[in-house]
Amino acid sequence: MPIVTVEWLEGRTPQHKARLSEAITTALMEIAGVSKEQVWIVFRDVKRSDWAMAGKLLRKATRE
Repeated sequence: MPIVTVEWLEGRTPQHKARLSEAITTALMEIAGVSKEQVWIVFRDVKRSDWAMAGKLLRKATRE
């Protein structure tokens, strides 16, 4: 049973998550040969203030 975790910045709509979960499920079915029922996907929405890139918090970096 594949479990896929998607971590991204918060703000995506339920429609974004639905489309992505369909695409991930289809890819795993085709490439890994698993059934649709075996694919689990967890979305972790991270606040911009809790994410850093290139040594700077994203929230701060967008204000500079």
